[in-house]
Amino acid sequence: MPRGMYDQTYRIDGTTQSVSYDASTATSNAVGAQTYAVRVAVTTDCHVAFGAAPTATTSNPFMPAGSVEYFRVTPGQKLAFIKNSAAGSAYVTECTR
Repeated sequence: MPRGMYDQTYRIDGTTQSVSYDASTATSNAVGAQTYAVRVAVTTDCHVAFGAAPTATTSNPFMPAGSVEYFRVTPGQKLAFIKNSAAGSAYVTECTR
């Protein structure tokens, strides 16, 4: 059986980045070398993408306003955000094992 995100314990002890997004992609800094998960909180409806140099589009996964989600990441990855209808902010907090 594959291991899921919730099969492991992560500590919210890394840095938090604030990313302001609008009609064009806004990208976070790369997460740390020991970061394998992030907690993302958003203020408005938006879309999120992950990768070495991600570009968010409205076809990427949707996050509703006020939501908080945990995502598994690879050390060094970045997150990109784009608004759905209104500009907002995303807060990306690094989590470690």
